[in-house]
Amino acid sequence: MVWIKEMATSQPVAWAVLVLMLVAVAGLALSSFKVKGVGLGIAGVLFAGIAAGHVGLRIEKEILEFVREFGLILFVFTIGLQLGPGFFASLRKQGLKLNLLAVAVVCLGAVIAVSLAWLAGFDIVAALGLFSGATTNTPSLGATQQTLKMLGGEAGAKVTLPALAYAVAYPGGVFGIIAVLLLLKTFFHINPEQEAEQFRTEQKAGIEPLERMNLEVQNPNLENLPIGEVPGREGGVVVSRIKRAGNAEVETATEQTVLHQGDVILAVGTRKALEKFRVVIGKVSDLNLVKVPGRVVSRKIVVTHQDVLGKTLEEMDLDDLYNVTVTRVTRADIEMTAVPDLHLQFGDVLQVVGEESAIAKVAALLGNRLKALNETNFIPIFIGIALGVLVGSLPLAVPNMPVPVRLGIAGGPLVLAIILSRIGRIGPLVWYMPANANVAFRELGIVLFLACVGLKAGENFFATVLTAEGLYWLMGGLAITVIPTFIVGVIARLMLKLNFTIISGLLAGSMTDPPALAFANTISGSDAPSVAYATVYPLTMLLRILSVQILVLILCR
Repeated sequence: MVWIKEMATSQPVAWAVLVLMLVAVAGLALSSFKVKGVGLGIAGVLFAGIAAGHVGLRIEKEILEFVREFGLILFVFTIGLQLGPGFFASLRKQGLKLNLLAVAVVCLGAVIAVSLAWLAGFDIVAALGLFSGATTNTPSLGATQQTLKMLGGEAGAKVTLPALAYAVAYPGGVFGIIAVLLLLKTFFHINPEQEAEQFRTEQKAGIEPLERMNLEVQNPNLENLPIGEVPGREGGVVVSRIKRAGNAEVETATEQTVLHQGDVILAVGTRKALEKFRVVIGKVSDLNLVKVPGRVVSRKIVVTHQDVLGKTLEEMDLDDLYNVTVTRVTRADIEMTAVPDLHLQFGDVLQVVGEESAIAKVAALLGNRLKALNETNFIPIFIGIALGVLVGSLPLAVPNMPVPVRLGIAGGPLVLAIILSRIGRIGPLVWYMPANANVAFRELGIVLFLACVGLKAGENFFATVLTAEGLYWLMGGLAITVIPTFIVGVIARLMLKLNFTIISGLLAGSMTDPPALAFANTISGSDAPSVAYATVYPLTMLLRILSVQILVLILCR
């Protein structure tokens, strides 16, 4: 066993991998342990890391910092890719309300931190370290230390104090926010899975399902009029099939198909739009054109070819070129009418009506490679991560502030991933990651991050916590974590009637706490909390970085 002891110095990389894997296995095992259905969730990895660090398992500082930050980057970038398509829609719906609540969490935490320094006699520099640790915000700790170095003198001599307070408060910050979520769940008798299902239902509440309607042409004004010129289709009605009067077989209907009285057409759209269209056409027919014989078939085609991404259905001109009609498009489990100005995205599923041979040509044009939906193209992913790190490192000058503000390696990749996934494609680069790959990389990232944080905090954690001052720090950090989040959580539930799924993501985002987000996702059984998390995260991150710099400049001069 001597060779294992020597591995730490002779093979530091191999030793680091061994320690991290042991911590990950122990932490994930701890995460799966539940009492009456309640467990630590992914935060178990953090506590396993603290225990390992306490018993003397050490990793070289440079390796530890790299793995920690890289794990965090993986976690936030994959979250951004997942959230991008729905993020801006969510921001329009309730972004202002959620961000105001998040600002309240930040301001309450800052007030409590400063109050602790005055009332409990904490050093203000230590109190700011508690503020960063209790809110699990590493960039704000860095901002505190940078500002102290800039001030120099007595303040500069205390540059290591915030880091120690941060280490003491950080585990309590992770556990505290999880405890608040469990407390709110119990206090309001909430079933997280039902809330998540209700959230999904609410998200689709404004989206009417598509229906079919068989209509007989009776309006004499429509005689010899192409379908594309028929009024009353403003609601996105699409006509896919037609049966001529006196003809036994059904044919494909396109924008150029000319109508005659007595024809029966099959229209697709929302109930409201179809009713308006019926008034223009004539009456509902007893025929069901889907069951009428003919060479017309309906097939689902998946958009996977890069050359068509970003193009509209009107630009594709499939009805003219191939005599087929696209009736509906399914994107992210949401079914939409195939309106002409709809831009195609990777993974869109098109319902195409036409003859078999024509549909085969359209499938070749659009790609229709189901295997491609499970393939991960790593070139755009690596480019996106690199750009995210650059964005996070970009100094943003703020008037009268001696230190530039940065989003950091957590905020930068998250914000850029949201933007890139929303754009979808730039040239040959497509920012798409299959759901299973996204989840795998996300879990890997958060496990590595928490393992490293635990190992680092475990070195001095118990020695510090078990002193009188350490215990005061620990309780002070818990107060900074629990009081603001619980107050805002109660307000959000009682007064604003917000869904628990939104509240959990809001509180995790307002504390910039990835473990809490992972826990919220776990107890809800969905990724829905991530939407609220990403909505408030950018502003919260910026506000926490700015707030500690302002407090240092005001209170430490």
